Amino acid sequence: MIRVHDVILSEDIATAKFACNISVCKGACCVIGDAGAPVSKEEIPVLRKAFRQLRRELAPEAVEVVENQGVVQGDSEKGYEISCIDSGECIFVQKNEKGVATCAIQNAYYSGRFGWEKPISCHLYPVRLKNIAGFDYANFEYIPDLCSAGCERGEREGTYLADFLKKALIRRYGSDWYEDFLKTCEKVRNGS
Repeated sequence: MIRVHDVILSEDIATAKFACNISVCKGACCVIGDAGAPVSKEEIPVLRKAFRQLRRELAPEAVEVVENQGVVQGDSEKGYEISCIDSGECIFVQKNEKGVATCAIQNAYYSGRFGWEKPISCHLYPVRLKNIAGFDYANFEYIPDLCSAGCERGEREGTYLADFLKKALIRRYGSDWYEDFLKTCEKVRNGS
C-alpha cells in the first residue's frame, strides 16, 4: 500500500498498465456486475436531473426500472448505487450499432448537452474507492472479463493506470495531489 495525503492506494495502481479498450470489451463495466455503480449522496440529484433530461434516449426497460424503483438504490448506511435493469446493465447505458455500451450522461456531456461527465466511481474505474475513518482506500479492481483488454492495450501502448486515470484523479483530489501521486508512483516503480 502507498499513501498520498489522506488517500491509501494499492501499489498496483502505480505499477499496472491500463488503457480502456472499449471496442474490445464493448463497455462491459457498464453492463456486467452484481450491482450498479456506487455513487455519493451528493451525486444523486445530478443523476436524477440526467435521467429527466435523457429519458427519451434510454432503453424502455431502464425507464421502467426508474419509474418503479428510482434512479438510485440504497441508503446512507449501506451506500448508494445506480439502478440497473434485470440483465445487470446500468440504466444510463446506450449501445451503438456495434453493440458497444456507452454512458448516456457522458455522451451528453461530450456533445455539450449536460454539464457533468459521469459519477466519479465510473470515471475512476477500474479503481474503486472505499472511505474508512476519513481515509479513501483505492484498489485496482481487476476483473479479467472486464479489464483484460484494457490491460493488454496499456501494456502495448506503455500507459500506466495512474496516467490513464489522470483526469478522474484530478477531478477527485486536485492537481497538487495528482502531482504528489505521480512522484510516489515513480518511487514505487523504481523500487525506492
